[in-house]
Amino acid sequence: MNMPETGWRGSPEVWIDIAYDMLISRGVESVRIQPLAKQLGLSRTSFYWFFKDREALLDALVQRWKDKNTGNLIQQTEAYAESVSEAVLNVFDCWLDPDLFDDAFEFAMRHWALQSEQVATEIDQADQRRLHALRSLFERFGYTGQEADIRARTLYLTQIGYVSMRTRESLDVRMARIENYVRVFTGHGPSDSELKRFYHRHGFTDPIN
Repeated sequence: MNMPETGWRGSPEVWIDIAYDMLISRGVESVRIQPLAKQLGLSRTSFYWFFKDREALLDALVQRWKDKNTGNLIQQTEAYAESVSEAVLNVFDCWLDPDLFDDAFEFAMRHWALQSEQVATEIDQADQRRLHALRSLFERFGYTGQEADIRARTLYLTQIGYVSMRTRESLDVRMARIENYVRVFTGHGPSDSELKRFYHRHGFTDPIN
């Protein structure tokens, strides 16, 4: 991990970054002040310049996850699109760009939720917010009632299944499935131009074209 030059105490971001690394690699039990301080080469007391206690650090981790994974997913559902296929491809950006949606973070949070009712509640609230945003996307393009709800759930739960099962696909394999995923989720295939724009922003060259 590259740490910024922030002085002998570190910074809130440095402490959250190392807590994130430990959460992802070893689980929430490993996110403890003394081991984190040792990893950073800082004193334990420097932690308390930035956080009241371990719970405050854990709260900051939860907030980072909410801002990144839920915030960005909702933002992508609201992005400009001329068709429902393009709108769904905007959401698919999350599944291919870790700067928008962090699969490892999502998996770690859901594992943590098995041990914490508070985190389980956060997960449930996030799921509801994300599903509401996806329903709104479909409603924007004329889907109504249960159809909008089921399409939103099918799209979202498919991806959460990818996360939960820790599914790994090469970029070629994932991209080969994109067109039909859009067709399944929306009932319409994306246009050639919509697919080309999607491929381009993810640095993929369609071997057929």
